[in-house]
Amino acid sequence: MLTPRPGRDLAGAAAAAKPATGEPAGDRDGQGSQNVERMSTLDAGFFFVEHPNAPLHLGVLAVFEGPAPSYRELAGLFAAKLARVPRYRQVVQTAPLQMFGPAWADDEHFEIGYHLRHAAVPEPGRAAQLRQLAGQIYGQPLNRSRPLWETWLLEGIEAGRWAMLFKVHHCMVDGVGGVDLLAEVLDLYPDAGPQVQPAAWEPQPRPSLAGTLASGICDMVTGPLRLLAGMPGLVRQRLSAPAGLAAFARGLTSSARRLAAPSASCLNGPIGPGRELAWTTASLNTVNQLRAELGGTVNDVLLAAITCGFRELLLARRELSDGLVVRSLVPISIRGAGERGVTTNRLSAVLANLPVAEADPIRRLQLVHDQMDQIKRTHQAAGAELLTQMLGIAPPTLLRLAARAAFQIPQPLVQTVTTNVPGPQVPLYLLGRQMVQAHPYVPIGDNVEISIAMLSYLGQVSFGITADSSAAPNLDILVRGIRRGLAELQPATQPPG
Repeated sequence: MLTPRPGRDLAGAAAAAKPATGEPAGDRDGQGSQNVERMSTLDAGFFFVEHPNAPLHLGVLAVFEGPAPSYRELAGLFAAKLARVPRYRQVVQTAPLQMFGPAWADDEHFEIGYHLRHAAVPEPGRAAQLRQLAGQIYGQPLNRSRPLWETWLLEGIEAGRWAMLFKVHHCMVDGVGGVDLLAEVLDLYPDAGPQVQPAAWEPQPRPSLAGTLASGICDMVTGPLRLLAGMPGLVRQRLSAPAGLAAFARGLTSSARRLAAPSASCLNGPIGPGRELAWTTASLNTVNQLRAELGGTVNDVLLAAITCGFRELLLARRELSDGLVVRSLVPISIRGAGERGVTTNRLSAVLANLPVAEADPIRRLQLVHDQMDQIKRTHQAAGAELLTQMLGIAPPTLLRLAARAAFQIPQPLVQTVTTNVPGPQVPLYLLGRQMVQAHPYVPIGDNVEISIAMLSYLGQVSFGITADSSAAPNLDILVRGIRRGLAELQPATQPPG
């Protein structure tokens, strides 16, 4: 059971400085007094498809050494940092019948007590109890009437440790952006100076009804025109015509062949509200050695290990057959170097076949590498990005219906999601306590029972596995299979004798 301790007496600590001037602005509301910042097409899609059985928030469970800070200390830290992430004090505004796209507005009643929560891990506070409590918290949708994030202080972990569980809606950030935001409350040094006292914060008034209508109508007329006008530039940027266009066309043929391969549809099924978590870690140095000796990239090695995990799972279920694959949606960040602070999704995605029918571990890695290399060389990620831009031309009402249909209609095409987020390799601290573990959380969607996120930190890679409760009995097999997938590759890199 959750044991929330909201600490409502500290709600006043939420005051912080005014939003930074670099926050992106949208169209003006017709009166010239307020910016109306609307969601991008991809952000709006993540917002629309969520429902009670499929909450779409990302997360990180960070474990720290040392005594846990008090709630007051933590509230003071967040109050000092909120000025750098103004989105965290904004709510989503929607129009009746979704006539206009969702927009962001300052929360006039923002209180940190609604977002900074406190709970105790049940005794004896081991990994099993921590995973159970985290699964309960992650399974609860965020309150849409408030800013779409929560942070939980979890005490009572064995060896005197404590944890911070971060939840933020996918319509606000992607994986890379989420790590950037988490970094705002972490320090590089244990003896970082005291937090600056936050200045008083005054929320900007909501746009008037007339201004909202004027802005929405303007967006309906000019938005599609802007998207169409920018499409040629995006094509040139992503595909560098004409060679890029030719490669992209060749890649479409290969992608069609991959989609024709039989996939493990036994891993698809309806999902409920319950969530089960599991995680395992690996040495990043070991992964880099395997990459250097056997070829490919770090991501190729990690995907090969996950392939072994699903292979073991299918063998245990007696569902493995020749030529079978587990088809994964692989998100790809398109965030540029100058977009590290942009609080919005900068993602594309590709479909990759995990060759679970291949018994030889070296051959599995080679198949994964060849496939991912071909996807990169033929710019297949550009196709999903361009399709998303084209969907932005549709009215918000149709976009909402299309998004829900795409996610809720049963499909055997995709069995899992695998996403890799590079993290910092130096120790990080929160109020002088060192973060010793970081386990990622990625949501599952309709008809997809298992998703896996990978996050590297301080020489370790954590595989964070999210599953519907119906798939929980097999998670230990999947975890052991991932570890075995890395172990099987290591003898090939060692000299004889």
